[in-house]
Amino acid sequence: MRQGAQGSAEAGAPWTAVGRAGSGVPSGSGVPAAQARVPQQAGAVRGEHTHSEPPLPVVPRARPVVQRASVRGQILDALRAALVAGDLRPGEVYSAPVLGERFGVSATPVREAMQQLALEGAVEVVPNRGFRVVERGVRELAELAEVRALIEVPVMLRLARTVPAERWAELRPLAEATVRAASSGCRATYAESDRGFHRAVLSLSGNVQLVQIAEDLHRRAQWPLVGGGPGTRGRADLVADAHEHTALLDALVARDLDVVRALVGEHFAGAAAAG
Repeated sequence: MRQGAQGSAEAGAPWTAVGRAGSGVPSGSGVPAAQARVPQQAGAVRGEHTHSEPPLPVVPRARPVVQRASVRGQILDALRAALVAGDLRPGEVYSAPVLGERFGVSATPVREAMQQLALEGAVEVVPNRGFRVVERGVRELAELAEVRALIEVPVMLRLARTVPAERWAELRPLAEATVRAASSGCRATYAESDRGFHRAVLSLSGNVQLVQIAEDLHRRAQWPLVGGGPGTRGRADLVADAHEHTALLDALVARDLDVVRALVGEHFAGAAAAG
């Protein structure tokens, strides 16, 4: 953030202009303006001798930092949750000012968050109106499931051969957390927990690009569909989906590659069928 002249002056010692009345330097002395400003020692008043006193240390004044990016990030997370929960319906147009009133913020961070969702393909810009939630069909969800399987199944099979059992045990709390999230019946909460578990598993590969691509595909697979989709999944469907995480961990610990392959494939296919 760029500071102006006033901010710079406040951060340093107070200044007095040389060449004014009582300064000891006449106004027409020819001293350049940049040199006609000297720091005034703290506590120096007329009649006091300060030449033998060391100058006090300058302590910069703390300045509040406006967390604009933080607000935008929070709004983005809230919009993503509303998208998964079905509160933002496919085909509907939403304006930034109206959503801003809903979240208690100005339209600017909402608009910036919506533009990010547009880059991700969740919404599309409608000039002079706002943003329309993209309408998707079952075919697109099935295609996403196929791509996810093509990426994640080979990686998990490789990890099953190389990762020791104790590392998989460290992921047990995440798998159990997905079951609790599913039991709550909140689709947005489960969606976040579900992504967290898959992200932790794939992170063991050490491939950051892979994790990011898989995360993007996973998030897109959680968006609502026209006339149904993840937004219509009930508590029982979510719980059954979550229990597949614990079963997958058991297979990974046992290094049962056939079961790992089957579970991951069924997991993705089941999510697509539920859509």
